[in-house]
Amino acid sequence: MLKEAIFHRSKNNFAYVYKGGALHIRFRTKKGDIKVAELLYGDPYEWNEDGWVYSTMLMQLEGSDDLFDYWFTELKPPYRRLRYGFRIDDGQQTLIYGEKGFSIEAPKDTAFYFCFPFLNEIDTFKAPSWVKDTIWYQIFPERFANGNPKNDPDFTLPWGSESPKINSFFGGDFEGIIEHLDYLVDLGINGIYLTPIFKAESNHKYDTIDYLEIDPQFGDKKTFKRLVDACHEKGIRVMLDAVFNHSGYYFEAFQDVLENQEKSIYKDWFYLKEFPVTPLPKPNYDTFAFTPFMPKLNTENSEVKAYLLKVATYWIEEFNIDGWRLDVANEVDHQFWREFRQTVKRINPDIYILGEVWHDAMPWLQGDQFDAVMNYPFTETTLNYIARNEITGGEFAQQLTKVMSSYPKNINEVAFNLLGSHDTARIATISDENRDKLKLLFLFQLTYMGTPCIYYGDEIAITGENDPDCRKCMEWDESKQDQELLSFVKKAIRLRKNNSLLANDGSFHFLETNPTANYIIYKRENAEQAVIIVINNSNSKANINIPYELEGKQVTNLWTQESFSTASVEINPYGFLLIQVKKQQEKQALAQALVTK
Repeated sequence: MLKEAIFHRSKNNFAYVYKGGALHIRFRTKKGDIKVAELLYGDPYEWNEDGWVYSTMLMQLEGSDDLFDYWFTELKPPYRRLRYGFRIDDGQQTLIYGEKGFSIEAPKDTAFYFCFPFLNEIDTFKAPSWVKDTIWYQIFPERFANGNPKNDPDFTLPWGSESPKINSFFGGDFEGIIEHLDYLVDLGINGIYLTPIFKAESNHKYDTIDYLEIDPQFGDKKTFKRLVDACHEKGIRVMLDAVFNHSGYYFEAFQDVLENQEKSIYKDWFYLKEFPVTPLPKPNYDTFAFTPFMPKLNTENSEVKAYLLKVATYWIEEFNIDGWRLDVANEVDHQFWREFRQTVKRINPDIYILGEVWHDAMPWLQGDQFDAVMNYPFTETTLNYIARNEITGGEFAQQLTKVMSSYPKNINEVAFNLLGSHDTARIATISDENRDKLKLLFLFQLTYMGTPCIYYGDEIAITGENDPDCRKCMEWDESKQDQELLSFVKKAIRLRKNNSLLANDGSFHFLETNPTANYIIYKRENAEQAVIIVINNSNSKANINIPYELEGKQVTNLWTQESFSTASVEINPYGFLLIQVKKQQEKQALAQALVTK
């Protein structure tokens, strides 16, 4: 038994309060090292003549990555407090593991054990309940649709007339989005995320000039209000992009600094290194990356903080938006985000706060800052397996298990799971325009826990390399859209919406991976039923033995409404299988199946 690999702490992703007062406990051991794990637990104040009173509970192997196994259990402490440890057995030795280390016997002194002092409701991580049932659609407003040519900039190009350059303008606006809301409804979308819409110099608008004004190329506030109202009437939530890490070069406060230098009343709004402040040849002030056109805001400054919090509340109060996506969120101080959350949640507790963090985001997900982050580890792992063929199904399961085990379940349930965005190459291009692989990407995204987001045009196989090529104009000519893929995505979305188990009503576990055949089997499960999914990410057929007693039972292919009665299924190259299983006391399975191709 490798003691050095064993780890637990009574905090964060290892011990946390789930809904209904349940306590989730997870601990880590060396991969393949432990045969049996039990939770040893009790109330810290419950004693008898023999000492501390405790019970035991068998733990489940939740999953494995390349180095570790993760063990999991759930319980509901009757008095909302707990002392606990772990009894672990590797087949040769049994040890008790607690906060103070290892013991051969279970110590009677509760100080040896881990402590969850009290399940305080206010400390429970809570995100808006509507988020887990939302299918997002990311829109880059300048490239979605031009509904009103009258507000086009003078240098606007004809729609889709050429591949986009860094400084291209094509005239996309709010009117264009309003005109195509029925397209989004038909697709199954009930949430849109708009990249920045505020007055700015660029086409991407991440260089804000005025946070309280709409960029005139998109329309005006009246038109934006009409857009939000129209979305809400159709059951679509609206999330805006807040760029609070930095401003634009032409932001009034920064222009005042350039004009008045050390006499500027705004000099403390930015991180200035020396005077005179100059952008060229190299900015002598902190910026986003190294661009002189995006000076970094000092969010520790009380005036900056007051201004940005006013911005955050203004668009909620005046336009009834449903969420804020926070750009470069990891470079802004934590205290600002705590005050941001308190401020916006006072106005609307159902506001969704989404941070852009590309790495381990646990410090921002303690319940006092964000509701979720953009799940780029999910993105890269999924693309590496299905689109790029850079990892096997086994490696995919290991890497995704590591991502899942890094967070509590109530965080995973609202994670913003994207396959592409305005910052990444198009999934059609990454997949070498292989439609079958695109289908598998969407299938996995829409059967995984979290809240999925589709980048505009990915559902019709728009291509594009990295920025700016990934920001092409939306293609509205149906003859140039991949209609087969579009129909597939619609059907997959309906499947998710019609099955609550796929929309975060159940846990997620890998059941089997096959590195040679390169298929994976995973399940979504709750107390009543399970959905088993098989993905064959291979150009060869795969013979799959379904892990339930199906032989002789009549099951149905819901995609084609065809029936079959066998536990062994042949899945075509890049095909998949979904089986819905209702649990019974005898643990037999009554199943329905959905097989593509």
